[in-house]
Amino acid sequence: MRMAVDWRAIRWDFWLGLLSLVLLITALVIAGRWVHATLMDEQQVPLDAIVLQGDLHYTSVDEVREALIAEEVGSFFAADVATLKARVEALPWIYSAAVRKEWPGRLRIYVVEQTPMAIWNDSALLNTQGQVFDGRVEQVEGQLPHLRGPVNDVDEVIHQYERVKELLTLNGYGVAELSMTERFSVDVQLDNGITLRLGREARLQRIQRFIDLHSRLRNADEREIEYVDLRYDTGVAVGWRDKQAGE
Repeated sequence: MRMAVDWRAIRWDFWLGLLSLVLLITALVIAGRWVHATLMDEQQVPLDAIVLQGDLHYTSVDEVREALIAEEVGSFFAADVATLKARVEALPWIYSAAVRKEWPGRLRIYVVEQTPMAIWNDSALLNTQGQVFDGRVEQVEGQLPHLRGPVNDVDEVIHQYERVKELLTLNGYGVAELSMTERFSVDVQLDNGITLRLGREARLQRIQRFIDLHSRLRNADEREIEYVDLRYDTGVAVGWRDKQAGE
């Protein structure tokens, strides 16, 4: 016996099921968009606390904070740690920074400052990695030696400085300045004010010659030594400072 099929009832069931599915998907999409908008809203899920770690000598906490908020930060979920890290590292005295977010609204930043080793060409600084950075020179003026030379020969200037400094320090002298010309001629000013003209060759041997002669030179004249030109195969040329009136 064959049973009659009510096709109209089946069609209604199909369309009602399809409509329910569409409504469910629409509701999920709307809810998803609402959740996303809420999570991305800086007012709803803000980053409202900054924890700054690391030894700061030349950079203030306010400078770090201002760098972070100089442009839009976003909510806890929207904030991009790579972007925030780049903002902090753009500060002249910051060598590196690590940034991470901590629920519910904290930003933890660990910074490492530049360690300056010298003032470069009177307007910039050199760190201990031999890199030039634009820290404020006046913050370290009087504490660091001055190195001068062609902008493309930083490594060579540092190399010469380290060599002559080692020999001079071993013999009780300090280096206040070192200058190298484009032709690699080197002058060194000691912390006692004497300038040594070393030239392009045999610089360490010439420094040793100065060390051997220094006491004799001081006894040769009552005036203070201004410079010692050591660019001779034998002997030296000495410049003396004139005494000021009243001395």
